[in-house]
Amino acid sequence: MKRVILIVADSFGVGALPDAALFGDEGTSTVGSIVRNEPNLYVPNMRKLGLFNIEGVEPSFRERNIPPMYNTSPIPVPLGSYGRLTEASKGKDSTTGHWEIAGLVTEIPFNTYDRFPDDFIRAFEERTGRRVICNAKASGTAIIEELGPEQRETGALICYTSADSVFQIAADTAVIPLEELYRDCEIAREMLVGDLAVGRVIARPYEYFPENGGKGFAGGEYVRTSDRKDYSVDPPERTLLDFVKDGGHTVYAVGKINDLFNGIGITEGVHTKSNSDGMTQTAIAMMNVEEGLIFTNLVDFDTMYGHRRDPAGYGAALEDFDLRLPELLAILRDEDILMITADHGNDPSHTGWDHTREYTPLLICGKSIRSGVDLGTRGTFADIAATVAEYLEVEMPRFGTSFLGSILR
Repeated sequence: MKRVILIVADSFGVGALPDAALFGDEGTSTVGSIVRNEPNLYVPNMRKLGLFNIEGVEPSFRERNIPPMYNTSPIPVPLGSYGRLTEASKGKDSTTGHWEIAGLVTEIPFNTYDRFPDDFIRAFEERTGRRVICNAKASGTAIIEELGPEQRETGALICYTSADSVFQIAADTAVIPLEELYRDCEIAREMLVGDLAVGRVIARPYEYFPENGGKGFAGGEYVRTSDRKDYSVDPPERTLLDFVKDGGHTVYAVGKINDLFNGIGITEGVHTKSNSDGMTQTAIAMMNVEEGLIFTNLVDFDTMYGHRRDPAGYGAALEDFDLRLPELLAILRDEDILMITADHGNDPSHTGWDHTREYTPLLICGKSIRSGVDLGTRGTFADIAATVAEYLEVEMPRFGTSFLGSILR
């Protein structure tokens, strides 16, 4: 009754990749920015698992003069195995990151845009019956504040993008009902294929609260809801999820995992409202799923703090996550393996508001996992998929090298 619990701390990068300059991300480090801005960061459970033993994380912080309880220096023998992963895919977004974690390297990148072609926008307006406003690179929260009044007045769709291959559609749900927004996203998903080749369409519903006294229209405040929905393209070939499912095992998706894989290879799942809800749903799954893969995405790190360039908020979210980790560790079964990683970086002190091209952490623990094994720098996120496939005794992915023999007792 083997199980792997795989948690993606969305955007928790641990230092710039060698090719980061090609993406405008030279010198970035999500974890570095957090520690520099929050010197009293308190994540003792991740530290015990080896977070600060990972190559590239430790040297910047070892000499800091801080109280012992806030120590972010390495420890002699971490409880788990640890390392860092190199993204082999051509990109730095959630789709390519999660696909690579599942054993599929994206060798031809999706298209990115400063603005979408006029002929596509006109066709999209005709099919949805609504006008498009913005059509530019933008910060989601900033553009909602800026164009919220016009959206409420005209019923238009706020459409924007970023450095990633995304087409995001924002709307006030009091003006455009949620189901209509989802339908409009489905229309865009149908259209943004072929030569347009966009990785994801994202529904960004929000609400307007004039009584909050915020900085929006008429003293109001625009607040995103938890009803975000991602519409990815189908993976172009089978992934770890398919191999585990076809092997007769459960693949239980928590958070936006189902959206990123378009439900392919998934047997059960649940969407979540927050990181905290994601941890709760993961714990519930661990108490109910007998075998197979529990695959969790915790998106708040990325959407609430990385993109909003909020290192203090990111640090607090990491502390909350760390505080919940013992709940999961306490219910690990003898043959369970818990892995914690990320899908890309999002340095909250970097310029702009986009993802950053970084290494990702790898923390592994369980009763059958050796302590203090340094897996070094792995060549691809897909090494996770190869390791999980070997452990669950299913078909191996085309990409990735298993490190199972190095970590099992």
